[in-house]
Amino acid sequence: MNKDLKHSHRQLKLLEMLHRLGGSARSTELAKALDVSEETIRRTIKALSKTGALQRMYGGAYLTGHHDAPSFFRRIAEHSAEKQTIAAAVVSRLQDGMTLFLDVGSTTAFVAEKLRDRSNLTIATNSIGVAQVLANHNGNKLHFLGGEMQTDERGTFGFVAEQHARRFVYDFAIVSVDAVSASRGFLYLKATEANLAGVVADCAERVLVAADHHKFNQIAPHCGLDARAVDEVVTDQPPAPELAQAMRSWGIEIHLADRIDDADSD
Repeated sequence: MNKDLKHSHRQLKLLEMLHRLGGSARSTELAKALDVSEETIRRTIKALSKTGALQRMYGGAYLTGHHDAPSFFRRIAEHSAEKQTIAAAVVSRLQDGMTLFLDVGSTTAFVAEKLRDRSNLTIATNSIGVAQVLANHNGNKLHFLGGEMQTDERGTFGFVAEQHARRFVYDFAIVSVDAVSASRGFLYLKATEANLAGVVADCAERVLVAADHHKFNQIAPHCGLDARAVDEVVTDQPPAPELAQAMRSWGIEIHLADRIDDADSD
């Protein structure tokens, strides 16, 4: 009773949708799910944040008291300008009609939004956000991988997801990483994410890692991609000489986002 009096119908619908989406969502997802404009979603989120029902984060919101939800939005908010630039550069390398894999990474979330200008894509993803943004849009065919849902990552992982991922041949696998080391290669904080990345790389014609320069010369506990399976890295700043040399020795093309032009996407 008190809740009904406190919130409008629109606000209650938004809160209900947040519950259904695991406690958190981006504004674009909520707008699509509720069939309203993103501006309406932003106004509703702002109003609800004043009541304490949810917490505003960059690009979306999470339910107050839902302890797992903020982690994804923290990653989205960190270095967002660099990630948006990287995402635009990644999409410049893709064409209509391709078959793609996109993972749950925060940079990949920006890639998904910019892919809305492409059409007739076949997309496999384990990301709730990617699925919400690209499904039923511009003739896209969206396949959401089965598997165990991890709400903190807002995606599916595990044996079932890996087996599902193997059923596709990807023109590009677009993946994120938690760290890149000159001595250890591409690394992940979670074994489940590392395992899925390795599976997808085996099924892809080209593997593209989208990573901002803050990931360089860092360390994480799990090996994921075989460095020699990666074809290109799109980033915002050049790697330090030792890492750049290691990437070249692995046969990786390094593309700087602010230097990619139309010639690069031919």
